Amino acid sequence: MGHQSSFHAPEGGVFLGLRQGRTGASEIVYDDGVARRLVWRVSSQDSRAEDIDAALRVAVSNHRVVPTLYAELKKRSIAIEAVLR
Repeated sequence: MGHQSSFHAPEGGVFLGLRQGRTGASEIVYDDGVARRLVWRVSSQDSRAEDIDAALRVAVSNHRVVPTLYAELKKRSIAIEAVLR
């Protein structure tokens, strides 16, 4: 994919990003700026970066970021697997 993007919540603090991991797979990173950092590997081979970006953009603008992220990825048929919890 080779695509990287990042999004911050409008009120600050929460970060969501898309990066290429060490193995070359796309990864989604969540950081709440205080205590929680989560990383998921995108396991759907046919996922487009634009679709993932759209899901991240919607999730980061919602108060409940992680549940919204899961819902938006599911809506777009993008499968993920936890790497870091």
